[in-house]
Amino acid sequence: MLQWIRSIVYIVQATIAMPVIGLLFAPWAMFSKTGAYTACKTYAGWCMWSARWLIGLRCEVRGQVPDGEVLIAAKHQSFLDILMIFHALPRAKFIMKREILWTPVIGQYTKRMQMISVNRGKRGQAISKMMEDVNAGRIEPGQIVIYSQGTRVAPGAHVPYKVGTSVLYRQLKQPCIPVATNAGYFWPRRGLYRRPGLAVVEFLPPIAPGLEKDAFMKQLEATVETASDALLHEAGWRKDA
Repeated sequence: MLQWIRSIVYIVQATIAMPVIGLLFAPWAMFSKTGAYTACKTYAGWCMWSARWLIGLRCEVRGQVPDGEVLIAAKHQSFLDILMIFHALPRAKFIMKREILWTPVIGQYTKRMQMISVNRGKRGQAISKMMEDVNAGRIEPGQIVIYSQGTRVAPGAHVPYKVGTSVLYRQLKQPCIPVATNAGYFWPRRGLYRRPGLAVVEFLPPIAPGLEKDAFMKQLEATVETASDALLHEAGWRKDA
C-alpha cells in the first residue's frame, strides 16, 4: 500500500513539474534550440532524480553513449526509457507519432527541437520526407532515435520489428547503435504502480553500415531482445510470474 501511495505522489509531482519547467524555460527555448534541449533534459533529470527518493527507483545508463551522427534503434517499454535515452544523448532526434505535436508543452518543445513526426498511416512517406530534410540540412546533426517495434512493448511480449529501421540504416549509411532496456518492469506502459529497483538503458556495440536488409534486421532484433531479456532477468522479472 505504501508503494502505491508513493507511486501516485510521484506521478502527480512529475505531471506538475512538466508545465512548470516548460514555462520557466520558455523565454530561452523560444529563441534557442539549446534552451529547448536544456529544458527537456532538466525535466528528464528531475523525473529520474525524484524517482529515486520518492519510489526507490534508480536509473542507470550503461555502455558507450554516442555523441556523433548515428542511428539509435531502441527497445521501447515505457515513458521512462524515453526520458533516460533523451537525457543521455547530446542531441537526440526522436522519430515519434505526429499526435505528440499537439500535446500541450511537449508538442511545442518537440517542434522547437525539430523532432521527426510520423503519420502512422503514411510511414513510408514520412521516412522519405525525413531523409529529404536531413540531406537538405534543414535538421541539425544529431542522434536519430527510432523505436524499431513502433510502440511500447510490455516485458515478455513479442512484437515484430518494422522495416523502417532498415530503410534509415541503408539510406543514412551510419552505424546503428542498438539499445536495450528493462524500464517496463518498473514503469509499466499502463497503470499507476511504480516498482522500486534499478532501471537500465544499455547502449550496445554498434552495427556497422553496409549490411543487407535481412541480415541487419536479424542482427538488430537478436541483439536488442537478448540484451533486454538479460536486463529483465537481472531485475527479477520472470515470464511466468
